[in-house]
Amino acid sequence: MGSTSYPGYDRSLDLKAFDETKAGVKGLVDAGITHVPPFFHQPPHVLAKSSVPADDTNFRFPIIDLTGVTKDSSMRKEIVENIRHASETWGFFLVINHGIPLSVLEDMKDGVRRFYEQDIELKRKFYTRDYDKKIVYNSNFDLYSSPAANWRDSMYFQMAPNLPEPEEFPTTCRDILMKYSEELMKLGKLLFQLLSESLGLSTNYLNDIGCTEGLNCLCHYYPACPQPEVTLGTSKHADNGFLSVLLQDHIGGLQVLHQNYWIDVPPTPGTLVVNIGDLLQLSTNDKYKSAEHRVLANRQGPRVSVAGFFTTAFMPNSRLYGPIKEMLSEENPPKYRETTVQEFVACSLARGLDGGSALLDFKL
Repeated sequence: MGSTSYPGYDRSLDLKAFDETKAGVKGLVDAGITHVPPFFHQPPHVLAKSSVPADDTNFRFPIIDLTGVTKDSSMRKEIVENIRHASETWGFFLVINHGIPLSVLEDMKDGVRRFYEQDIELKRKFYTRDYDKKIVYNSNFDLYSSPAANWRDSMYFQMAPNLPEPEEFPTTCRDILMKYSEELMKLGKLLFQLLSESLGLSTNYLNDIGCTEGLNCLCHYYPACPQPEVTLGTSKHADNGFLSVLLQDHIGGLQVLHQNYWIDVPPTPGTLVVNIGDLLQLSTNDKYKSAEHRVLANRQGPRVSVAGFFTTAFMPNSRLYGPIKEMLSEENPPKYRETTVQEFVACSLARGLDGGSALLDFKL
């Protein structure tokens, strides 16, 4: 039953009271609740799971080993081909041997936990719904507009091209976040090189058109949920940027919609999850797919994750993006009109999570 279906229930009052605590979902759990409040409840069809056909190789989640990518041309060619196949068929893949030290990954997850598990008064000073700020902590960016809230709290950082001043960061994760984002930017530039080559373009094509100009980091905290069967950690959605790189912990819950089945993304230590964003699907004229995904709520917790989004949505930029002209032909005419990143992301945010793909608004 949806959260708006309870007779006499005033959802708006509940939302306001929850938001004003500035304690997020963690605050509810710390208060000892045993039932998920109605405004988090999702309708049954949204919560539906699907069984994957047993032993079907089409449902083996792609894992790409980047070993030798900068030193061995034959290995690089194989890696590029694997990225092409995964980007066309799944829009998602795991990378291993990606060059970011395991210690940095572990320290980044620990930094996220430290922020959320510190004294509430220290967190509250970062709590805001003003997304013009470079650092934002809150619960559910679309709290007042979504059909149902998600069981998670989030902390958002604009990391590139203009890094916040060191004193603006929470001390609990400042140093590791700066280190991790530096490593992530190096990996992002490599991934865009490989993606460019996989599209038959010059190595630096996607980097040169600004795909790695901007980087946001979104640090999620999913507390243990007393009723995971009634809500979601993150609703179904596709990412609206160029590319996303996700660090997740051991608990799992991330699922990708693949051939109409929800497929679990294995929470493998040391790996990073890479997925194609809407703007890269638009730029490749649907050759590469931006897949919908979601995160289940879980009785285990907390689950933490750090999503790095390569996007320039927060920067004033008049650059137009449309299907890459070098990829077009009579047999492959453009499917989308040109747009700025800001216009595209504004349309995406207006739709909200589970509001359908913003790509539909730009179809020719």
